[in-house]
Amino acid sequence: MITVHHLNNSRSQRVLWLLEELELPYEVVRYQRDAKTMLAPPELKKVHPLGKSPVVTTDEGMTLAESGAIIETLVEHYGDGRLSPVAGTPEALRYRYWLHYAEGSAMPPLLLKLMFDRVEKAKMPFFARPIAKGIADKARAAFILPSLKTHLDFMEGELGKSEWFAGDAFTGADIQMSFPVEAARARGGLDASRPKLMAWLERIHARPAYQRALERGGPYGLLS
Repeated sequence: MITVHHLNNSRSQRVLWLLEELELPYEVVRYQRDAKTMLAPPELKKVHPLGKSPVVTTDEGMTLAESGAIIETLVEHYGDGRLSPVAGTPEALRYRYWLHYAEGSAMPPLLLKLMFDRVEKAKMPFFARPIAKGIADKARAAFILPSLKTHLDFMEGELGKSEWFAGDAFTGADIQMSFPVEAARARGGLDASRPKLMAWLERIHARPAYQRALERGGPYGLLS
């Protein structure tokens, strides 16, 4: 049995979705973020030294971490040809690219925006607030927002080439890309001005396996 160590409102939601798409039996062990810090609880370090989610364990003794590695490994072991393109094709190259791009390139500016938005709203002496706001505004204007625009324009353009990120077929790359695109919709400026990305979100949200994963995972803050 596959066990998903699932942290609320986290990247582990897309692992539940993957398992639903593959129609594999699995169990969910739930962890809750600290309400003040939003950090994962220390109990997760008993599963993996970094104490982050997702982490997947199997009866075969595998402990898998990192979303891209989890998706790639589970698709290879259990996919039976599903959710990945044929090796050696252009689609296979695109598939591998998006598996790495999601966390390596797309997420850093989204995380920076989240951090600087929180800095500006954090509790502090009244005289420090204008300084904090000024630093946050400069960081957003000089780097974060231009970087987000570049990435959103790039993704929009790539979806102009095919219906899904790796080509004409839905793959694990779309599951991996769901978190950064949903984060961009929630706080990164993604809106109707980029219709390809918005239509892609509608398609993934309509998939029955996506809906089943939401039922198993519980409230998912990126969709609120």
